[in-house]
Amino acid sequence: MSIWWSLHLRREAASVPLARRLLLGTMETAGVDPDISFDLSVALSEACANAVEHGGAATDGAPGGTPGGEAYRVTAYLDGDCCRIEVTDSGPGFPPHTVARQSPPAPGAAYRESGRGLCLIEELADHVRFRNRPGRGAVVTFDKILKWREGALLKAS
Repeated sequence: MSIWWSLHLRREAASVPLARRLLLGTMETAGVDPDISFDLSVALSEACANAVEHGGAATDGAPGGTPGGEAYRVTAYLDGDCCRIEVTDSGPGFPPHTVARQSPPAPGAAYRESGRGLCLIEELADHVRFRNRPGRGAVVTFDKILKWREGALLKAS
């Protein structure tokens, strides 16, 4: 059995805990191990916080920019023993060095003023991809292999 959901959220700080709670509730109901659920919820929170902070196109200089820049999308897929989460925004996209990164972050990256959230996502997930959609924003996709509690409803057979 598999489950997926998608949210279209306003770029407001209050949307971050909403997405996190929905993910945690889904994981709890499905029977995912709490440690795995926590890791995924922190990674999701970081991705959403980035979308809220950086995900809008400000064409007129006003906060929030154009209507398309006022929202972002979160999609979560639980299928078999894997969870995939994707956060898509309509901002300027990632800097080229972020999407070109093929290796772990440089030493000390966790201590920089910005960019720590991306490092945290990479530490908490099994596979991460940062990509740009030219003229349409950025996408963060991350996967994690699931562990299940005894008697879990969606446990892969």
